[in-house]
Amino acid sequence: MAHTKAGGTAKNLRDSNPKFLGIKLSAGQKANVGAIIVRQRGTKIMAGKNVGIGKDHTLFALKNGIVSFSDKRKKGFNNETKQKKVVHVN
Repeated sequence: MAHTKAGGTAKNLRDSNPKFLGIKLSAGQKANVGAIIVRQRGTKIMAGKNVGIGKDHTLFALKNGIVSFSDKRKKGFNNETKQKKVVHVN
């Protein structure tokens, strides 16, 4: 028979694995075909010229070239305009 009292369980000891999101190639860097430029949740940064978008909203290069970023005005469904960042490969 045990002589020590039962210890309670802690509820905050679990943590999820890191997802490594963010910009992988910055402006002016060379991108090869299929190179990942941005990993993101949702389209915070939009795909521009020669940039493809994956099913998890990952942006990748469709051609070899130099990465560049620009801004674009986007009108929403409620007629509100927002500045969205766009990535291109030239």
